[in-house]
This record gives sequence, C-alpha cells and structure tokens, in this order.
Amino acid sequence: MQATSLQKETAPAANTKVYKKWDKKRFKENIPLLLMFTPILIFYLLFKYVPMFGLVIAFKNYNFADGIWGSPWTGLDNFKLIFNSEPTLNVIRNTLLLSGLSIIVGFPFPILLAILLNEVRKAVFKRVIQTIVYLPHFLNWVIVGGLIVLIFSQQSGTLNQWIERFTGSSYPFLYNEASWITIFVGSGIWKGAGWGAIIYLAALSAIDTSLYEAAGMDGAGKLKQIWYISLPSIRPTIVLLFILSMGNMMEVGFDQVYVLQNPAIQSVAEVISTWNYKVGLNGARFSLATAMGLFESLVGLIFVLGANSIARRYNQGLW
Repeated sequence: MQATSLQKETAPAANTKVYKKWDKKRFKENIPLLLMFTPILIFYLLFKYVPMFGLVIAFKNYNFADGIWGSPWTGLDNFKLIFNSEPTLNVIRNTLLLSGLSIIVGFPFPILLAILLNEVRKAVFKRVIQTIVYLPHFLNWVIVGGLIVLIFSQQSGTLNQWIERFTGSSYPFLYNEASWITIFVGSGIWKGAGWGAIIYLAALSAIDTSLYEAAGMDGAGKLKQIWYISLPSIRPTIVLLFILSMGNMMEVGFDQVYVLQNPAIQSVAEVISTWNYKVGLNGARFSLATAMGLFESLVGLIFVLGANSIARRYNQGLW
C-alpha cells in the first residue's frame, strides 16, 4: 500500500514538463550571430515565402487589368486543362524521365569521386585533380552547351569528324532521342559531380584514421576499408543528400534543357521548366503556368516525404 501511494504521489512529478527560462545572457552573446542571420531570413521571407501568395492565380483566370485578387475564380479548370491535354502529359513524363535518370545515374558519381580523392596521398596531385573536377561547376550552361555542340555536332563536331573518317558517315548525336538523353545526363554529371563531392569529402575527412589503421593490421585491403569503414561512416550524409535530391524529382534545370533543345528531339526534350517559359511568359497564360508549377512543387514534396519515411525505418530520417 505504501509503495502504491508513493507511486501516485511521484507520478505527477514525473509527467510535469520542464520549461526553460529566458536566458537573457545567452541571447546577448548570440546577438552578432542573429544579426548575421537577419539578411538570410529577410531574403527567404521576401523571395521564398511572400511569392507563395501568388499561387492563388493557379485557381484564377489571371489578367493584368484585374490583378491577382481581382481576377475571376476558375477553380480547378487550369488543372483539368493540364491533365486532359496529351502534350502537357508528355511534358510531365519527360520531366520525370530526365530528372529520374539524372538522380539515379548521377547520384553515385560524387560519392565515388570523393572516395577516390580521399585515397590520394600526394597533396599536389590531389589539388590539381580537385581543381579540374570543380571547374565545370563554374561554367555557364551556355558555355557547356557550346562545348557539347563543338564535340557532337553532326556537321562540324570533333567526334563526328573522326567517325566520318573511319566509317564514311556521321552520326546525329544531338538529333537522336536516345543519344540526346545520354548527352543530357552525362553533361549534368560532368558539370556537377566535382562540386557535389565536396560535402562527401568533408564527411570522409571526419572519419577516425585509426579505424583504417586497425583494419589494415587485420589484413583488410582498400576495397574492404572503403566498403566497411568509409561508406558506413558517410551513410547519414548520403541519406540526407538523397532525400534532398528527391525534392528536385520534378525539376529539370531550365538552362541545360533550353541550350541543348532542338526541334528534332522536342518530343523528349520539352520539360516543365521550358513549357512554363513558353506558355507562361511567351504565351502570357500565367494561371496555367502557375498551376503546372504548383503541381511540380507538390510532387516534389511527396517524393521528399516518401524518401524520408523510408529512411526513418533505418533510423536515418531527416526529421
């Protein structure tokens, strides 16, 4: 009886929440950091959150004369027009295909590159290689597109000159759908793999070197050290970046596609970003383009939530 009475008396105390008091001293110490964070906060409020109110035109027939709030409501008519039109459905399919291939094929390359660079022991050689692989990230897609045309052009491309010399005929790399998709995915990997490897290199540098020494003493070679030490150690970083990349599942960079597009492969090269540019800006159908953009964002959110829920089953979730 005494034990049960003690349990009843202590139960409310165990369930009570502890609220931290306002730490004025700590707040004053962090004022410089808060001031440094203020411009970032203002940027996101002005350019990320305030524009969200403009999504209302996806449910309206927007025109400049009436403005955002004065334009007539159309409900879900814009979405019905998108999903009942075969060309727009093809645009959605192309977006999923190109972005899916870019993520599935391109995601492992920064990891592989980071592991290879981490194994380089000569500092000078390592810096030279890092400079070479980081450089494409800083090139504009217009420049990269010019390089691709210079290499793969059917009339004057460097590669086709060699092919024509040996076979007598050139190959339409940029006018064949399969080869164009390959060039599109490959150019994206070439441009972004070096920059994407930086985060993985930082994660690899945090691994305790004594683990590799112990594994080497036990007879483990480089491949086994990578498989049993390097990859498991950077697994949280890999999962985090994979979940974030799922948010871009419906996003294909406008610059890359627009630079590489041509009428011969339009059936596979027209994606949401270029469609929004042509329909929304050039065609002044702002409500229809906003509806497509809202659909794109919602699908990306679903992919992020789905990837995170799967990762949580292995205790690697983002939240």
